[in-house]
Amino acid sequence: MSRGWRLVRLDGSDGRRLGAVAPDAPDRVALLDGGDPLELLAPGALAAAAAASTETLEGVDPDTLRPPAPWRLALPLDPGEVWCAGVTYERSRDARLEESQTEARDAYSLVYDAERPELFLKDAAGRRTVGPDGLIGVRSDASWSVPEPELGVVLGEGGALLGLTIGNDVSSRDIEGANPLYLPQAKVYAGACALGPAVLVPDDWEAPFPIELRIRDAGGGTVFEGETSTARMKRGLAELAGFCVRDNPVPPGSVLLTGTGLVPEDDFTLVPGLVVEVGIAGIGRLVNTVATATELL
Repeated sequence: MSRGWRLVRLDGSDGRRLGAVAPDAPDRVALLDGGDPLELLAPGALAAAAAASTETLEGVDPDTLRPPAPWRLALPLDPGEVWCAGVTYERSRDARLEESQTEARDAYSLVYDAERPELFLKDAAGRRTVGPDGLIGVRSDASWSVPEPELGVVLGEGGALLGLTIGNDVSSRDIEGANPLYLPQAKVYAGACALGPAVLVPDDWEAPFPIELRIRDAGGGTVFEGETSTARMKRGLAELAGFCVRDNPVPPGSVLLTGTGLVPEDDFTLVPGLVVEVGIAGIGRLVNTVATATELL
């Protein structure tokens, strides 16, 4: 289903290039001559840049947006910061209540209905964030690690909504469940965040987005799959962005992940070698392989 123009970045033999993917041609990328990623996310800018392009890359996978060799997908932009919102779906609230081992369980229930959302800093300067086909990490001192598939918002000046991407907020649920004050350790470590494969400039910001999660083993077998929709979010994108930048100097180009409504069963944990795929219609499919965070330092 067409949702709008998409921005990608590609690494090739002649260096890194920006590219534009038209809504009606998901298997082709118009290679652009320079340009600022944030400026290209302005309404109509990608279409105009594509019209001026003299190079087209054919044979792109329309789902993952993987290009033919020797090209490789890179992070679609370098976010100065990555922020996350929590407990924005009822399913997420229930999961956080179930995992909590302390009397602080009520905090998760209260924040779901509160005016102020839960927000936390996931990464800064890209030290813990990888792109398509990069390695995501699980902590060596965690026994219950999960992917959290999320819709990500690229923020402009003052929290303006510029575009949408896919995010994976990898988390150590047993560490957070032991004590909510351990949240930074459960959320912030090497390889704990993945973004990509593109940034979508949506035709309709109000339309809901279906989100799919699939986890495969090394042999390609499916060990978990599920789906949800942003239609189940309690809070809107502009509301979350507004709270994120309130009295807070978030640099333009940062990404705000908007929470998850989809988590595997409690007896599932990520282990090295598993492959995590997060798909959002109109944006693409983000694919990452699991490794230990220690390996990624």
